Amino acid sequence: MEAYPKYFDPQTLASIQGLELRARHIVEGYVSGMHASPYHGFSIEFAEHREYAPGDDLRYLDWKVFGKTDKFYLKQYEAETNLVGYLLLDTSESMAYQSAAAPWSKLEYAKTAAAALAYLVLQQQDSIGLLTFDDRLRTMVRPSSHPSHLKQVLHVLEESPARRKTSVGPLLHDLAERLKKRGVVVILSDMFDDVRSVLAGLKHFRHRRHEVIVLHILDPAEIEFPFDRPTLFKGLEGLPDLLTDPVSLRRAYLQEFGQFTKALEAGCRDQHFDYLRLRTDESLDRVLAGYLAARAARIK
Repeated sequence: MEAYPKYFDPQTLASIQGLELRARHIVEGYVSGMHASPYHGFSIEFAEHREYAPGDDLRYLDWKVFGKTDKFYLKQYEAETNLVGYLLLDTSESMAYQSAAAPWSKLEYAKTAAAALAYLVLQQQDSIGLLTFDDRLRTMVRPSSHPSHLKQVLHVLEESPARRKTSVGPLLHDLAERLKKRGVVVILSDMFDDVRSVLAGLKHFRHRRHEVIVLHILDPAEIEFPFDRPTLFKGLEGLPDLLTDPVSLRRAYLQEFGQFTKALEAGCRDQHFDYLRLRTDESLDRVLAGYLAARAARIK
């Protein structure tokens, strides 16, 4: 990998290098001894022809084309073409949440996951792009397969704070229109929005012929609601602070939250989107490596 640009101040440089080290740790533990990209093979649709070269597999010769042109051409399938990956990172204020039980905030966890995926895709000599959003698109790094591209992706990740509120569903429609080349879209978000709106936005990517992977990132306190004494809950994304007795709210909260997550997961499964729920108190390398291994086995 090339050196980082000299204009980075020491603190920023240390943060970016730390992010890269975490990504390397996760990825190298997974790809050791592995050749094929875990993303390849998600489609086997015919893409185009290319001329035969000595050593090519003769099973893919197109004899109809040979009959018309007297030249040998092979059918090339989508799975053989280079991957284009798009990382969509939610940087809204709710992503800054971090409970006492979690070593990272949701945003830090999501950034590390995004860095690991970017590193993996570039190691496979495929292209990766990055879009960050809250209530609108904030940054767009166009896909590239150049090894030095990782530095730009990591810099944008590190310089993307959690701020403002978001509206995930409508934003997904806008982002889907911006991604012109078909690829694999990975959304990293807590998905706090109306489920029907979110699913409609995700379907827009499918309409544009992208594959969709949803990494649903949650804090353990959001899942378990462990509060047992009067608590001041800080309002995020424009909502007011609230002092309340959480014991009286726990049952209703867990029911509502459970319905939200089940509806989101079921909607993703129905549309054949990959859905993975990530808790910020879980080992990211173990969970992410397990998912990628299962995905690679499924698409072979």
